[in-house]
Amino acid sequence: MNSNTHIEKFHIAASHPALPGHFPGRPVVPGVVLLDRVVAAIERIRDARVRGFAQVKFRRPLLPGQAAELALEFSGSVQFRISVDAQLLASGSVEIEA
Repeated sequence: MNSNTHIEKFHIAASHPALPGHFPGRPVVPGVVLLDRVVAAIERIRDARVRGFAQVKFRRPLLPGQAAELALEFSGSVQFRISVDAQLLASGSVEIEA
Protein backbone atom coordinates (compact mmCIF):
# COMPACT_ATOMS: atom_id res chain seq x y z
CA MET A 1 0.00 0.00 0.00
CA ASN A 2 1.38 3.43 -0.87
CA SER A 3 0.87 6.73 0.93
CA ASN A 4 -1.95 7.64 -1.46
CA THR A 5 -4.04 4.64 -0.40
CA HIS A 6 -6.17 4.34 2.71
CA ILE A 7 -8.05 1.24 3.83
CA GLU A 8 -10.47 0.96 6.72
CA LYS A 9 -12.94 -1.63 7.92
CA PHE A 10 -16.51 -0.79 8.93
CA HIS A 11 -19.97 -2.21 9.46
CA ILE A 12 -23.43 -0.70 9.59
CA ALA A 13 -25.39 -1.88 12.63
CA ALA A 14 -28.85 -3.37 12.19
CA SER A 15 -30.11 -0.56 14.44
CA HIS A 16 -29.04 2.17 11.96
CA PRO A 17 -31.97 4.62 11.49
CA ALA A 18 -31.89 4.30 7.68
CA LEU A 19 -32.67 0.58 7.71
CA PRO A 20 -36.34 0.36 8.74
CA GLY A 21 -38.38 0.05 5.58
CA HIS A 22 -35.33 -0.62 3.40
CA PHE A 23 -36.51 -3.45 2.85
CA PRO A 24 -38.96 -5.08 5.29
CA GLY A 25 -38.06 -8.70 5.95
CA ARG A 26 -34.68 -8.46 4.18
CA PRO A 27 -32.96 -5.19 5.10
CA VAL A 28 -30.04 -3.89 3.04
CA VAL A 29 -27.89 -0.85 3.71
CA PRO A 30 -29.01 2.01 1.44
CA GLY A 31 -26.41 3.26 -1.03
CA VAL A 32 -26.58 6.75 0.43
CA VAL A 33 -25.34 5.37 3.76
CA LEU A 34 -22.33 3.84 2.00
CA LEU A 35 -21.60 7.10 0.18
CA ASP A 36 -21.87 8.99 3.47
CA ARG A 37 -19.21 6.65 4.88
CA VAL A 38 -16.96 7.46 1.89
CA VAL A 39 -17.42 11.22 2.36
CA ALA A 40 -16.75 11.02 6.11
CA ALA A 41 -13.54 9.04 5.57
CA ILE A 42 -12.21 11.43 2.91
CA GLU A 43 -12.98 14.52 4.99
CA ARG A 44 -11.40 12.98 8.09
CA ILE A 45 -8.25 11.64 6.39
CA ARG A 46 -7.43 14.50 4.01
CA ASP A 47 -9.19 17.42 5.71
CA ALA A 48 -10.76 18.08 2.30
CA ARG A 49 -14.32 18.89 1.31
CA VAL A 50 -16.15 16.58 -1.08
CA ARG A 51 -17.77 18.39 -4.05
CA GLY A 52 -19.59 15.39 -5.43
CA PHE A 53 -19.44 11.95 -6.97
CA ALA A 54 -18.31 11.85 -10.60
CA GLN A 55 -19.22 8.18 -10.90
CA VAL A 56 -20.74 5.51 -8.65
CA LYS A 57 -21.55 1.91 -9.41
CA PHE A 58 -23.36 -0.38 -6.97
CA ARG A 59 -22.81 -4.06 -7.74
CA ARG A 60 -24.29 -5.89 -4.74
CA PRO A 61 -25.94 -4.97 -1.46
CA LEU A 62 -24.34 -4.64 1.94
CA LEU A 63 -26.29 -6.37 4.67
CA PRO A 64 -26.61 -4.91 8.18
CA GLY A 65 -23.78 -6.08 10.42
CA GLN A 66 -21.58 -7.33 7.57
CA ALA A 67 -17.90 -6.46 7.90
CA ALA A 68 -16.95 -4.29 4.91
CA GLU A 69 -13.74 -2.70 3.72
CA LEU A 70 -13.43 0.79 2.26
CA ALA A 71 -10.38 1.48 0.09
CA LEU A 72 -9.59 5.04 -0.99
CA GLU A 73 -7.00 5.91 -3.63
CA PHE A 74 -5.95 9.57 -3.69
CA SER A 75 -4.65 10.71 -7.09
CA GLY A 76 -6.23 13.95 -8.32
CA SER A 77 -9.76 12.73 -7.84
CA VAL A 78 -10.42 10.05 -5.24
CA GLN A 79 -11.27 6.51 -6.29
CA PHE A 80 -13.14 4.31 -3.82
CA ARG A 81 -14.02 0.65 -3.52
CA ILE A 82 -16.23 -1.02 -0.94
CA SER A 83 -15.96 -4.78 -0.63
CA VAL A 84 -16.95 -7.70 1.57
CA ASP A 85 -14.71 -10.78 1.59
CA ALA A 86 -12.95 -9.51 -1.57
CA GLN A 87 -16.28 -9.19 -3.41
CA LEU A 88 -16.81 -5.71 -4.81
CA LEU A 89 -20.01 -4.02 -3.59
CA ALA A 90 -19.53 -0.46 -4.83
CA SER A 91 -16.93 1.67 -6.54
CA GLY A 92 -16.60 5.14 -7.96
CA SER A 93 -14.85 8.46 -8.24
CA VAL A 94 -15.16 11.41 -5.87
CA GLU A 95 -14.37 15.04 -6.65
CA ILE A 96 -12.83 17.05 -3.81
CA GLU A 97 -12.18 20.78 -3.50
CA ALA A 98 -8.61 21.81 -4.09
